[in-house]
Amino acid sequence: MTDSLEHAGERPAPVAEHDPRLTNEDLAPLREQHWTSYNFFAFWMSDVHSVGGYVTAGSLFALGLAAWQVLVALLIGISIVYVLCNLVARPSQATGTPYPVICRASFGVLGANVPAIIRGLIAVAWYGIQTYLASHSLVIVGLKLWPGLGPYADVAQHGFAGLSLVGWVAFVAMWLLQAAVFWNGMEAIRKFIDFCGPAVYVVMFLLAGYLVLEAGWSNIDLNLAEVSIHGWATVPVMLTAIALVVSYFSGPMLNYGDFARYGRSFAAVRRGNLLGLPLNFLVFALLVVITAAATQPVFGELITDPVETVARLDNTYAVVLGALTFMIATIGINIVANFVSPAFDFSNVSPQKISWRAGGMIAAVGSVLITPWNLYSSPDVIHYTLDTLGAFIGPLYGVLIADYYLIKGRRVVVDDLYTLRPDGSYHFHRGYNPIAIGATAVGAALAMAVVLLGSAGAAAFSWFIGAGIAFAVHWMLSRRRAVDPTKG
Repeated sequence: MTDSLEHAGERPAPVAEHDPRLTNEDLAPLREQHWTSYNFFAFWMSDVHSVGGYVTAGSLFALGLAAWQVLVALLIGISIVYVLCNLVARPSQATGTPYPVICRASFGVLGANVPAIIRGLIAVAWYGIQTYLASHSLVIVGLKLWPGLGPYADVAQHGFAGLSLVGWVAFVAMWLLQAAVFWNGMEAIRKFIDFCGPAVYVVMFLLAGYLVLEAGWSNIDLNLAEVSIHGWATVPVMLTAIALVVSYFSGPMLNYGDFARYGRSFAAVRRGNLLGLPLNFLVFALLVVITAAATQPVFGELITDPVETVARLDNTYAVVLGALTFMIATIGINIVANFVSPAFDFSNVSPQKISWRAGGMIAAVGSVLITPWNLYSSPDVIHYTLDTLGAFIGPLYGVLIADYYLIKGRRVVVDDLYTLRPDGSYHFHRGYNPIAIGATAVGAALAMAVVLLGSAGAAAFSWFIGAGIAFAVHWMLSRRRAVDPTKG
């Protein structure tokens, strides 16, 4: 057996002894790791610059915060995400394994299917949401070019399950386009996201510049909230906004090991995260705040959806270019965060029957069935969706971090992640670690109780509640079992 170290060259390549029930070509440890800091920077650019990221950031104004308060909340929230991403990236980069495989060290070689399925189902929801947001851009383009489609874009006249006929056509088109990119493999995905992030930046700068010129800087009021909050009353509201930012990024943050495993070194991953999260997000946050603020004097109302903002422009070419760019950027993050990750998660359940591509297609099909346009229809619905997803993602994160850093001391026997032998390090009880599974259940149950029974402000902290409780329960019970192996 070989312990994982911090350098990929000291990690064993896949060996014949790996049980076929636990591995396939996609789940096995990587032989080579090539991603540079720029690749991770581009990953976060695509993630941050999506329509979903813009809409979520804009929804914070509904909390009653001034623009500068929203900006501060966004920056603090993304700095927390930066630290948490580095923590979850290290084990996968060191071992060259994806998230569901590294989870075997804490949940057991078979128990890891529990977090894999939970995360996979959550990714299905996010995949549907992002596909819908991208398809909305296509609808805007279609109506701008062919105004006669208007009646068919009306849900009341031609709609099904809450979406218009034009909406359905656009949604299916985005669904097929994303599947085509995904089907060409990880290298094609890497090239795609390397392009998406920078492309949308160009459009965002042009859009912000145009609106500022039209409005005049002196006419831009950065107090965009309908209800103004002052003094110490802003503190809990800003904390709520910070928590919502973390919840928004909780999905790709949990599964970040699926991408960190490709990093040349952990230093490359960390540099890419620094560029792509705090630094990149500062620029993005400024653009969101300025662009949203400028929509009031220019259009007479606050618009927090960039696609809707673009649609108000008088120039048809500008509308088409802007909407298509936002659409491409959203497709980029959707593929990396909500296609790749469930592909690994579902493949982990049955490696010999479900390939990486098959796992991704399971997620894609499921995304249609949840009617995602109903999950992101207003600021209140957005926040409730984030709270619910955070309640389930948080506990998985808490267990993984407690196990790797405190219980395992950053050492993992890589070969034992792929064996069903009873003497394997991660066999636990018939392949399942009841402590990790129990800690996850307790954390998720208590976090969801807060979402369902608590106030909206308390519900925003569902990720932190679930992660903290699961972290503490798993750590304490695992320490007790280490002292007395007959327990737990």
